[in-house]
Amino acid sequence: MASQPRNLLVAQSGGPTAVINNSLVGVIEEAKARGEIGTVIGAERGIEGVLREQLVDLSREAPQTLRALRQTPSAALGTSRHKLKEGDLERIVEVFRKHNIGYFCYIGGNDSMDTANRIGALAAGLSHDLRVMGIPKTVDNDLVETDHCPGYGSAARFVAATLRDAGLDTEAGAASTPVKIIEIMGRHAGWLTAASALAREGRADAAPHLIYVPERPVTVDAILADIERVVRRLGMAVVAVSEGIHDAAGHFLAASSAAVDAFGHQQLGGVSAYLADQVTRGIGLKARFEKPDTMQRASTCLISAVDAQEAYEVGAAAVRAMLAGQTAQMVTIVREPGVAYQAHTGLVPLAQVANRERRLPEAYMAGPEEGVTDAFLDYARPLIGPVLPEHGRLARYPLGK
Repeated sequence: MASQPRNLLVAQSGGPTAVINNSLVGVIEEAKARGEIGTVIGAERGIEGVLREQLVDLSREAPQTLRALRQTPSAALGTSRHKLKEGDLERIVEVFRKHNIGYFCYIGGNDSMDTANRIGALAAGLSHDLRVMGIPKTVDNDLVETDHCPGYGSAARFVAATLRDAGLDTEAGAASTPVKIIEIMGRHAGWLTAASALAREGRADAAPHLIYVPERPVTVDAILADIERVVRRLGMAVVAVSEGIHDAAGHFLAASSAAVDAFGHQQLGGVSAYLADQVTRGIGLKARFEKPDTMQRASTCLISAVDAQEAYEVGAAAVRAMLAGQTAQMVTIVREPGVAYQAHTGLVPLAQVANRERRLPEAYMAGPEEGVTDAFLDYARPLIGPVLPEHGRLARYPLGK
């Protein structure tokens, strides 16, 4: 009598993105198409769902539901930021054995890859036949060993479009409020803030006029001097700042509190409000601040078609890799050489990814007014999908001339 096919369990972790459910659907549809896999099981709220045995049968979801999920933001299964504690790994393996789990896919970022790596290592040590695959997801784009991360392209498109619109808004009202400071996600890596440069579309003096990323330490005094110089030249300044910008000593310019999350990361927020206040107090210019916050990662209004498709493909590739005998790997996106953008999936050991961050390389960064180099623009432009919709500008013909 043939043995019962092993089941596959999938979970989502960390901050959701606009395309994270594409990866989930990629896993589900690829697994359902393969006779070697039994039931596709979902864990609610990441690894916490495994620990609490809050599991659902994803094999029974209707095709129309899965199609709709590909256009749905946030995490359909829910997520968590649970840091593994003593006894958690043993409990996880116990649940896997109880439910005949032979395949485990974890969709997430840096900390999630560490969790997946540790689960795979313990299962191997306990002689539990388990294949583990990490599926990358993060708008921060800071996972190592992959060209880019699913979720980044859509968030970058949102940031670029938002900065472009904010520039026009500021230009119209510059006589009363000449400065606007927009805070963008990015604790240690400035990939998303750098994407604001895509808003310029090659037009001289277009917003953002100043870009500050965590990789380049800066002081408040330097920022105020930069803003004052730009306003003198243009009559306005739109500023893109990473939430994690800091000084040379590593002190964040603004932190919402002394609180930390489960992984020890300080809770950030408020740098745009803080700097706007400093602009008014320090150089006497009225300033507004904006903090799109989670809208950057959750909006599907500006979703990148490239990003959505690649998110689906890394989910499906994870299943294929496990069925081919691979384990303890993360699926990567490999950019192919050439002018036209093309990419395929690859694999890298989870141990090479866990708890590591990829920062903006020096070759991609320029001074605050340029923000980024042409090399960065060439890297990021294909990831956001089609060019942003064209905006018109009046010629402003003088009356009577």
